Amino acid sequence: MIFNILPIPYFFTRFIVYTYLFPTNILKTRSELIHDLTSTDVWDIAIIGGGASGLGIAVDAASRGFKTVLFEKYDFAKGTSSKSTKLVHGGVRYLAQGNVKLVSEALEERGLLARNAKHLFKKQEFIIPNYKWWGGPYYTFGLKFYDVLSKKLSLGSSKWLKKATVMEALPTLITENLSSGVSYFDGQFDDARLALNLAQTALEQGATMLNYFPVTALNGNANNTIESISVTDAETSEVYHVNAKVVINATGIFTDKILKMKDPKHKKTVIPSQGIHLMLERSFLDSDTALMIPKTSDGRVLFIIPWHDKVIAGTTDTLIKKPKIEPVPLEAEVDFILETINAYLTKKASRSDVLSVFSGLRPLAKPKKDETNTKEVSRSHKIILDDNMVSIVGGKWTTYRKMAEDVMETVIENFNLPSVPCTTKAISIHGNPSEALNAPDHLNMYGSDLKTFKAFEAEDPMYSQKLHPKYGYTQGQVVWAVRNEMARTIEDFLSRRIRLLLLDARTAVEISPVVAALMAKELNRGNTWQQEQVSQFESLAQKYILK
Repeated sequence: MIFNILPIPYFFTRFIVYTYLFPTNILKTRSELIHDLTSTDVWDIAIIGGGASGLGIAVDAASRGFKTVLFEKYDFAKGTSSKSTKLVHGGVRYLAQGNVKLVSEALEERGLLARNAKHLFKKQEFIIPNYKWWGGPYYTFGLKFYDVLSKKLSLGSSKWLKKATVMEALPTLITENLSSGVSYFDGQFDDARLALNLAQTALEQGATMLNYFPVTALNGNANNTIESISVTDAETSEVYHVNAKVVINATGIFTDKILKMKDPKHKKTVIPSQGIHLMLERSFLDSDTALMIPKTSDGRVLFIIPWHDKVIAGTTDTLIKKPKIEPVPLEAEVDFILETINAYLTKKASRSDVLSVFSGLRPLAKPKKDETNTKEVSRSHKIILDDNMVSIVGGKWTTYRKMAEDVMETVIENFNLPSVPCTTKAISIHGNPSEALNAPDHLNMYGSDLKTFKAFEAEDPMYSQKLHPKYGYTQGQVVWAVRNEMARTIEDFLSRRIRLLLLDARTAVEISPVVAALMAKELNRGNTWQQEQVSQFESLAQKYILK
């Protein structure tokens, strides 16, 4: 191997070249990435799972110089990693539970992401309304401690607010018996876009990243060590056998499924917890300031947050026995969120006002004793070693980078790989702009690619045509997503390259035939493919639409 010959300066030089001289490398095509599978004898790291954990590990491993490949069964962030509350935060409620270490770690990671992905990160103000006199001093004291834990990466100081200030900031808040409020700052982001940019960053660092490539078998020897993994190209059904020194299982809620593939007697390690969110028109909050309800009837916090000119209300915490890639919200969960937000807002929301409902399953690490109250289960991550397979469970989006670092340090320590230091704190994520962008919401996500995208869109008058009169998304964005963002289906585009399925599911269905036609031309697909894509998407979208 090359890093058995070359000393540490090789990795340092490689980091400087890739990070500073060629920050926007031309990414390989899918056929070129697939060719990597047949031209590489042995990979150092093979990652199963293209959500937050797997993508973070790919960036970390590749940036250390390890030969890295990642396989995702569906699209990057298809599951839980695209269906979060869109917050990059320490977790106020975790602080209330006394988990200071997790909160402190998460706040540091929040600060790093604010620096390394400026195009996706937003500083968001939150207000906790107090309807009891003691709420002001109680929450002010707690949030001051939150500020202290943020250290030099603080986004701003928390402060007590008088009633009139709260009313001005949150014009639709119920003011009867309102005493005061407390303001604090946290981070907000676009989860699926960050996932995509991490995949692009990993590619720029030299990793091979393949979506729609399920792992179908783990091939072990007599010592139970995995010698190779079998993967299938979902588009062609061709099977590849990939040799790897270390296999990393980063499949989130499906962690146990992969572990059982290796050992049929494997016992459960993950507790799936469902969280749902309702998307509403901006007018229900009518503010750029978010509302945090500190204690709901089930003892959780609930957020009402502005996002992409809409409002997200959530989340729930419901124990689910069997993981699903597309979980369906329970009627009780929908009713709970509506009842809770209607107790605080003057503009009442009903089921017919919900533009979209999306559900995600948190991959919580199973505690030693069975736990039915998932809100009490730690969000800390856990690393499991099983011969040359390493599994990562638990954790949350905010700490994805630190989780990846911990996994790779574990790999280096246990599998005789060169001890190369982690550099991801300083790696600028693909799209991170050098200066502030002045772009409309539907384009801001491109970051440093925006100038190139605008030049591309100007090449053809068709590209600037809107997909729907209500939204700024254009036909050019569809073509760009196929050519530059690894989009393979209309769901990839409508759900994760732009976020329209989550923002307005009915409108997403309405424009799906146009998107299918554009993608079919780019991917060289026929009418049958288009019809199947539209039909599949319409079926999927029904899970996001309340009847």
